[in-house]
Amino acid sequence: QVQLVESGGGLVQPGGSLRLSCVGSGRTFKMGDLAMGWFRQAPGKERQFVAGISRMGLSTSYSDEVKGRFTISRDNERNKVFLLMDSLKPEDTAVYFCSASQGLWYEEMAYEFWGHGTQVTVSS
Repeated sequence: QVQLVESGGGLVQPGGSLRLSCVGSGRTFKMGDLAMGWFRQAPGKERQFVAGISRMGLSTSYSDEVKGRFTISRDNERNKVFLLMDSLKPEDTAVYFCSASQGLWYEEMAYEFWGHGTQVTVSS
């Protein structure tokens, strides 16, 4: 089993930054065996892919909405994945979910393990 716990959300002004963290655990969990990703869901909208990173962190993928502003990274030794969010906009307001996949990092439908999410609110 895989357990994922997000942290780092909060209230930030437009143009500000936040860094989300996700730690993984589980009886057979080994982060290096999984692609990791971040998704988000705004009120009244479907959950959408934000960013994904390959098992060793050599490849990444981003949605068009966040490309150039968000950076995904990982630390397999600490079983952690991060999402650095810069130049935040009000439309980035959402619940952000950490996810893990046994497939490829850019295959949105392959993500199968989920955290409970952390709220990010961008407002002045």
